[in-house]
Amino acid sequence: MDNRKFLIAEEVAERYRGSISLGTLRNWRARRIGPAYVKLGKAVLYPVEELEAWDQKNTVACRASTRLAVDDDEQA
Repeated sequence: MDNRKFLIAEEVAERYRGSISLGTLRNWRARRIGPAYVKLGKAVLYPVEELEAWDQKNTVACRASTRLAVDDDEQA
């Protein structure tokens, strides 16, 4: 990742390759769901570390991935 500490909503949408739109981010802010953000006046900023934490929180572990990790540990 780059060394920016905050991203604007457009950059967040770009980070997720357009799968999260600006409208979705706006709706999530109104409903207080989604990634944490900072509001300074009219500016909405998303801390990169909060986005990374949100990514981890929403990571889905598949059974095959878990099984492979266990198999690798057993072989070591």
